[in-house]
Amino acid sequence: MSTFGKSLPTRPLVGIGSCLAGYAVRYNAQANEANEHVRAICTHFETRAFCPETGIGLGIPRPPIHLVGHATDVRVLDVMTHNQDYTTPIANYAQQVLNLAPMLAGYVLVKGSPSCGYGHVKRYSPQGHHLASDQNGIFTGALAANDPLLPLEDDGRLNDAGLRESFVTRVGAYHAWKNFITQDITVRRLIEFYSRYKYLVMAHHVPSYKVLGPMLANAGSMPVHVLANEFISTLMAALSYTATRDSHSNVLLQLAGTLKKRIPAERRRQLSTLIENYQIGKIPLIVPVTLLKHHIAGNPNAYINDQVFLDSFPDQLRVQKLGPIFSDPN
Repeated sequence: MSTFGKSLPTRPLVGIGSCLAGYAVRYNAQANEANEHVRAICTHFETRAFCPETGIGLGIPRPPIHLVGHATDVRVLDVMTHNQDYTTPIANYAQQVLNLAPMLAGYVLVKGSPSCGYGHVKRYSPQGHHLASDQNGIFTGALAANDPLLPLEDDGRLNDAGLRESFVTRVGAYHAWKNFITQDITVRRLIEFYSRYKYLVMAHHVPSYKVLGPMLANAGSMPVHVLANEFISTLMAALSYTATRDSHSNVLLQLAGTLKKRIPAERRRQLSTLIENYQIGKIPLIVPVTLLKHHIAGNPNAYINDQVFLDSFPDQLRVQKLGPIFSDPN
């Protein structure tokens, strides 16, 4: 088995807003309660809490802030006077976070926050009138600019099952990639890395699947580090697409096909029935995946055994009553 991916010695590291982690750091000295999906995700990963507003030295409690300006020129100002501009220090704090946590593989942001909201943050006129809800928070925008591959979601969007799956999948892939690039990058290692992600990419975005293979097959046409950057950008973009029941079912059937001559006809029919029941919504994905993994374990195939597709599903996250699960902020 490879020395990256499933056999990594540590779990992926995910950043999270300190208020979601239960710390009373909001402007009104309150915390935000993380929803069950955020809490479940954070038991699956290592977490580190950050607050850009306290991180730049603002007190608790403090005057509230909001976004002000045109869609392409937004500042984060104090609500009462618009005299205090925190845009630059909050944006700069994003790079501080990336420096403090260089292995960060994802970030759970805070819905609606002018510093760390993700999309649809309210924007106001200089006179204080609500203009639109069309922005990222300033910290969020800087995170995305400084590390474009970093998977980002906010606590509200993670209520959506498809977005949760995409986020969890991308976090795992980016964690594997960050470990991968700690060693010398070679074409052979790139091909090995991608070979484990083929079925997962197929489930999320077939056009990217059709691009990545030829990209690596023509590896000699560009310097290896240029190739690596193009490869991981394409891979992460592919995984940002939401997989569907149909696309998952297609991959399950292809994997099941590798067992055609290895398991009895009755077991093949049972597996096909489970895949069909998943496809029409009768059962969760984990059911056919579990049976498929059982049959694969009994009929070892190194290439199939190493497929990330078989271990990437958030169905495996269990929501439970939890105690403190977050590391100290900043």
